[in-house]
Amino acid sequence: MNVHEYQAKDLLREFGVKVPAGRMVTSAEEARRAAEELGGSVWVVKAQIHAGGRGKGGGVKIAKSPQEAADLAARMLGMKLVTHQTGPEGKTVHWVYVEQGSKIARELYLGIVLDRKTSRLTIMASTEGGVEIEEVAARHPEKILRVAIDPAVGVQGYQVRRLAFGLDLGAAGAKELGPFLTGLYKMFLEKDASLAEINPLVVTESGEIIALDAKLNFDDNSLFRHPDVAALRDVHEEDSKEIEAKKHDLSYISLSGNIGCMVNGAGLAMATMDIIKLYGCEPANFLDVGGGANKEKVTAAFKIILSDPSVKAVLINIFGGIMKCDVIAEGVVAAAKEAGLKLPVVVRLEGTNVEMGKKILKESGLALVSADGLADAAKKVTDLVKKK
Repeated sequence: MNVHEYQAKDLLREFGVKVPAGRMVTSAEEARRAAEELGGSVWVVKAQIHAGGRGKGGGVKIAKSPQEAADLAARMLGMKLVTHQTGPEGKTVHWVYVEQGSKIARELYLGIVLDRKTSRLTIMASTEGGVEIEEVAARHPEKILRVAIDPAVGVQGYQVRRLAFGLDLGAAGAKELGPFLTGLYKMFLEKDASLAEINPLVVTESGEIIALDAKLNFDDNSLFRHPDVAALRDVHEEDSKEIEAKKHDLSYISLSGNIGCMVNGAGLAMATMDIIKLYGCEPANFLDVGGGANKEKVTAAFKIILSDPSVKAVLINIFGGIMKCDVIAEGVVAAAKEAGLKLPVVVRLEGTNVEMGKKILKESGLALVSADGLADAAKKVTDLVKKK
């Protein structure tokens, strides 16, 4: 789960991580008052969406008066902000963050992520702040510092000094960096984060180290332990189909293609998407109904696929093990009849109760295309789409 910048900074403050003073606003008047109450002579007005590259898209602006902050907020609220991460459709801005301006001496990068090779949380840092870290890794990998943290002891002094030296912060900078790293690491552990990225991490003219921007992601599987974090979810930023899928405990990810997929098992789902691409088309979703799905769950899954207007055909690929083919068939028939199915559907069933499942589909009265094997199913569904 992602959170907005203003929410991330509120969490960081709780753990003693330095961030500029700021206020979230939803109107121009609130923005004007926020600037006045925050004080200073310069403010930064930031559109809040779950995507990077906001500055390049016009979502981060400097205001030199409270009235200018209000004017900028008025223009941002409700706008469709397009960045390299949103795609051409962009995202609607519902929230704006007004923040005190900072006197920046240097911009750095700092992040914490799980390194799956070492099975340890790893701090990454770079002198190339304000730039996409992927770009730095591709062009200047030598400029990325990495420190793996032993979970038994946490962040150690020698690791702080190593990073401070690599970032050319000096002794005074190391003293500032220590509490910052400790607080960030503690937040990461206690809140079950999956990513913490501070870009840029800035050194001010007075020598303070502060998080000028903050991106935090959290493990969805841990949210039951953190109702405070779960409450930060912004449904405006999420696909409505993915939200509906969560209600039914379905693993669903919306994609950009036009062939809807309903599969049981993540590995089989990925193989299904691969073979659709092999035959010249694109999957519209990843959808794993799981091994223990019932009729109601399958019905919900099929409805979610059909609710996507980009879907031109559906491929159902089920290998019956724990999941029985007749249960899948009953769910598909129920959902198709309830939704008034008008799209072509190709069904490939194998495994437990496969003959019962095929019989249910055949006697349903629906225009379903049966397939023998995954390649046959992929060819039939892609041919149907290409004919449209």
